[in-house]
Amino acid sequence: MTITQAPEPRSAIEAAGSLPDLELDIATVALQLARVDAPEADWRKVAAHFSDIARKVVDAAGMDGKADGGDLEARRLILAETLHGHFGYQGDSETYEDMANANLIRVVERRRGLPVALGILWLHAADAAGWGAFGVDFPGHFLLALEGPKGKLILDVFAGGKVLEAQDLRALIKRVEGEKAELRPGVLRPMTRREVLLRLQNNIKLRRLRGGDVKAALGATEDMLRLAPDHAALWREAGLMNQRLERIGAALGCLDRFLELVPEGEAAARVRALAGELRQRLN
Repeated sequence: MTITQAPEPRSAIEAAGSLPDLELDIATVALQLARVDAPEADWRKVAAHFSDIARKVVDAAGMDGKADGGDLEARRLILAETLHGHFGYQGDSETYEDMANANLIRVVERRRGLPVALGILWLHAADAAGWGAFGVDFPGHFLLALEGPKGKLILDVFAGGKVLEAQDLRALIKRVEGEKAELRPGVLRPMTRREVLLRLQNNIKLRRLRGGDVKAALGATEDMLRLAPDHAALWREAGLMNQRLERIGAALGCLDRFLELVPEGEAAARVRALAGELRQRLN
């Protein structure tokens, strides 16, 4: 599926939800998510910009023997120079909570964004060059890894693609979780493409909830479910939001779907009890 074949964004997101993870074009899907909240924007111009990024990286990679041979530092430099040097992207530390930082159309227009939004551009560029890269599910701060035959580099794309060593990661987790926090197994867990996209959209959902706009937060959650229709926790969240909006029938539908996916355990017991209470309200 190409971008020009997806005139209606939610249909495109739903179609992506049926694809295996490795077949997801991460920038294309992020663009469709962005179109939902920026319907008036020139998304085709953004799509053309993605092509410009890809061409720039491929041209630079073709002239760099070290990068072609698998040198990760050479690859990092090409990606950083392309995205942050040539195209001028940077992390938005001044207006970090601005919703535009999680909408890829606005990120392209402003050349500023959240770590995960910038990470999607890095992943798109690495894909174009045929280089191994993946998101890293670090607590509170999305990171990116470049991977090659001789190991991997952990990068902070919010800081222009800075390489993070163990001491840097330790300082970062303390900044996010407090001085007592330490590195532990799982903090550098590789993310799937779908998980990266959900993390992007989760930023929008959380900002809307903090602003008290439950209806808009539910809309973001529903788009996440279009992309990940078997994500049980999202069905539970959608059920609770529908309950807050007094949409009892819709809430029950979401909670029942959660129970289909998670029929046993403490969470299932709590959801089953809540669903029973809601059904009594319908009688």
